Amino acid sequence: MRDFELPGRSLTIGREAMAATSHPAATLVAIDILRAGGNAVDAAVGACAVQCVVEAGSTGIGGDCFALISKGGSTDIRGYNGSGRTPATATLDWYRAAGITTIERHSPHAVTVPGAVDAWTRLVKDHGRMPLAEILQPAVKLARDGYAITPRVAYDLGNQRDLLRQDANAAATFLVGSEAPAAGTVQHQPALATTLEAIGREGRDAFYRGEIAAETVDYLKAAGGLHTLEDFATAAGEYVTPISTQFRGRTVYEIPPNGQGIVALMIMKILERFTPKPDPLAVENLHIEVEATRLAYAARDQFVADMALSHVPVDYLLSDALADELAARIDPARATAPLPALTGGAEHRDTVYISVVDKDRNAVSFINSIFHPYGSGLLTPKSGVLLHNRGQSFVLEQDHPNAVGPGKRPMHTIIPAMLAQDGRVCLSFGVMGGHYQAMGHAHFLSKLFDHGLDLQSAIDLPRLFPLPGTATVELEGRLLASCGPALESRGFKVQPAKTPIGGAQAIWIDWENGTLLGGSDPRKDGCALGI
Repeated sequence: MRDFELPGRSLTIGREAMAATSHPAATLVAIDILRAGGNAVDAAVGACAVQCVVEAGSTGIGGDCFALISKGGSTDIRGYNGSGRTPATATLDWYRAAGITTIERHSPHAVTVPGAVDAWTRLVKDHGRMPLAEILQPAVKLARDGYAITPRVAYDLGNQRDLLRQDANAAATFLVGSEAPAAGTVQHQPALATTLEAIGREGRDAFYRGEIAAETVDYLKAAGGLHTLEDFATAAGEYVTPISTQFRGRTVYEIPPNGQGIVALMIMKILERFTPKPDPLAVENLHIEVEATRLAYAARDQFVADMALSHVPVDYLLSDALADELAARIDPARATAPLPALTGGAEHRDTVYISVVDKDRNAVSFINSIFHPYGSGLLTPKSGVLLHNRGQSFVLEQDHPNAVGPGKRPMHTIIPAMLAQDGRVCLSFGVMGGHYQAMGHAHFLSKLFDHGLDLQSAIDLPRLFPLPGTATVELEGRLLASCGPALESRGFKVQPAKTPIGGAQAIWIDWENGTLLGGSDPRKDGCALGI
């Protein structure tokens, strides 16, 4: 039971339908779509399109998208991998000949062909009820007529001011006199409005063929990129079968690699081999979570890649034998030696996650990202498309599974998730924050099932994250004060988190009572709403 004398928000309760996003305008649009007869897929895409306008630092049509869909609570879950691929000529030899040893963020080489628009159009066509143009109309209106900047968006703009100054188009769109605008400032993105209208009218071809594709290719080529019209015309995501494991008597579903959902499952399998202390923030519990995360991420950095072009030993990574072996390596009283880091890996960053459940109990776990806040900082001048920097996740190392290569998808951090018990999906959830997400999934579920917290209380807890390949742990302020010294005494190096760690949304389907319970992260501006 929540202590109503403490600051915070209550668990959201609804009966008919519910949406949870990281921006209030997006949640409201999702609810409007549901009330207008749309289903969970329509609502998720409509909400995401709105966030691509009003929360552009976290997501955009120039990014990637993953989704899980359960119809009527069925565990026959459909996954969609909407991550983009490199240009067909992006060979490791080309990078070496060009003297490129690191993929820089503000570089065309950080931009793979965006997969989000393909994912939206495919999912709406296959599973939605409403016309795409109607779904995108609220985002078009906000982009053209204007929207007020919310506090977290203003915070992200302030942190990314110098990046946005490097591109004249981005600076003109998001800055005011080369400075980051304050919360409450009204912004407009008329070019993006026109682009969204074209996508609504013409579908995916509006983005991957014709004027928008030609402009994007020319823009990237002028900056030294390898992208071609053919790379855009042939871009396509794919339906995938989720991978899963058991956690505390329930089944957790994730998208298979190239996403890092497999790492979340690995962490859960390790945690199952320990008995937690009663206090969810006991240093003993946090120590085990950190060590399980470090071990699982070391495996991620060795194995996780595009399964279409590299071998990823999924069965081995999810085996009980490996979980036993990794758990046995954890000393409950002392940090293990530093573990290998991903060559060229980027720090944990941001994205948007959306959860929607409709009146028919169709559930959508939906995530869309441009990776770092404001992505690469590259914005096309006529179409207003802000491009992601997901290519930074590649490795420039011969024979590595995640080495950059032609037509290849990078190891991906964005991971939607679902959970089932008693043969039905009962939870649609996700945790934002780039590399943090896999740990975030395990941390969140542990707080629900090991400690009996409700969705909102579990989301509200302070967080920590071990930087991959190191013994350095970032802690949010509340944890730094209460647990920092104890973790240091155990051999970890602790430091304040540079920004609030991640964000989360979740919706629980209470099949017995016929109700929906939702939670949304206070680290963002959004909310969960039920009807």
